[in-house]
Amino acid sequence: MTGQTVSAADKRTLTRSYPGQRRQIRLVRTMLTLLLDDCPLVADAVLIASELATNAVLHSNSAAPGGRFAVRAEACLGQYVRIEVHDQGGPWNPHCHEDGRPHGLDLINSLVGRGNWGIHGDAEHGRTAWAQLDWP
Repeated sequence: MTGQTVSAADKRTLTRSYPGQRRQIRLVRTMLTLLLDDCPLVADAVLIASELATNAVLHSNSAAPGGRFAVRAEACLGQYVRIEVHDQGGPWNPHCHEDGRPHGLDLINSLVGRGNWGIHGDAEHGRTAWAQLDWP
């Protein structure tokens, strides 16, 4: 942070857990759209959240029966929007596509740039994938 004071009115957050099912991705997009309805970053933020949540559902133990994933979004108006998706771990290879086309993480990298996204954690304890958009 650059020394600016942020009031509670300038900060919006969303934290929610979802069943690890593909149909929940639509709800993730809807909830984030409602949180960021007047934000100039809403389209990019919703796309990023959708990609990260889809990865959790397709490439982690969150998709197992009873599995879950969690989404946390924080918008500091005038500064940034940060999105985090936590999965339940398990085997996952984000570079498993060999069709030569860009995929979700490539898209996120092109939107936010290197150093503004990442994946932390492991197969045993779960992973948190995150991305941060700077305010225009």
